[in-house]
Amino acid sequence: MSNEDNAKQEDSEKQTVDSAKYSISNLISSLLSLKEKNPKVFFGGIGGIVILLIIMMMSGGSSKPTLTGPVLKDLAVGQRYVLKSANAYDPAATVRLVSTPGTIAAYDDTEETDRTGACQHMPQGTPITVLDFADAYGKQKAYAKVKIEEGECKGNEGWALAIDVQ
Repeated sequence: MSNEDNAKQEDSEKQTVDSAKYSISNLISSLLSLKEKNPKVFFGGIGGIVILLIIMMMSGGSSKPTLTGPVLKDLAVGQRYVLKSANAYDPAATVRLVSTPGTIAAYDDTEETDRTGACQHMPQGTPITVLDFADAYGKQKAYAKVKIEEGECKGNEGWALAIDVQ
């Protein structure tokens, strides 16, 4: 580019910047004159813009993925289900069965001796039949009394968290 072309380009850029400054100053002066002449319209317009911005921010959208958790089934007495721990991703995790509903919260996982007897820790996928329900903590059907249908503990009964019955 020659010096003349550079000078022309700088002049056109200056004119663009000057016209933008002039437009902004005209807009500001007309807004200020509106504020002086008719303040209700001025402040009403500002309030309308603020309300529109709030609505736009609150509406969000549905582009965010939704989190999914374990599906709670509506369990029925006499139906067959399987045991599946809702809180474990390890396929080797076990589901604890207890003799009385509500004692699951009192169980201490630091002792390993209770894992070997009385069919208390059942592997996931063990087929069971639901016999009864117990309410706890203000939630209906929080515990399910189950009967084991297969394996070495077949025929044994115990209580499990209803969320662990799938």
